Amino acid sequence: MEVLPDIVAAEPAIVFCGLAGADSTRTREHYYDSPGNSFWESVHLSGLSPRRLRPEEDREVAALGLGLTDLVGHWDPRWVEIDELVAKVGRWRPDWLAFTSKGVAHEAARALGRRAHPRLGAHDWYVGTAQVFVLPGTSGANHRRDYDGRPTRVAWWRELAQLAGRA
Repeated sequence: MEVLPDIVAAEPAIVFCGLAGADSTRTREHYYDSPGNSFWESVHLSGLSPRRLRPEEDREVAALGLGLTDLVGHWDPRWVEIDELVAKVGRWRPDWLAFTSKGVAHEAARALGRRAHPRLGAHDWYVGTAQVFVLPGTSGANHRRDYDGRPTRVAWWRELAQLAGRA
């Protein structure tokens, strides 16, 4: 399994957390570098970036006061490296930890002993000092008519940007 190095600003407002260990992450060189993935478009349309970055420009998020990391997952037997994520978030001290899909948030919540399935949006639980926000998945396969009551994925991204004082 290939795990990309973390890219995190010195004082990040938001750290985005995906899931390493899934088939889609096995051969990547950059974050959210798969056909049809809308992560970089969402970062831009939410106001978190002045332009749409390309996956090969992923290191530029640090200059925007953001960060990228992954929760590392193992599937046989099933477990995630939650202690490592908690330690990293503790060092970085972002205001928000934004899971980039309900699936990632569910794996983290389960590992932390939280029983409820995470919904989209801001939560009343924290990883370290970072409040949790769950974004809709940006995979090209995640095209729905409704994203938990909102017409588009970007609406959730804009809410996160506003909460982080970035919109």
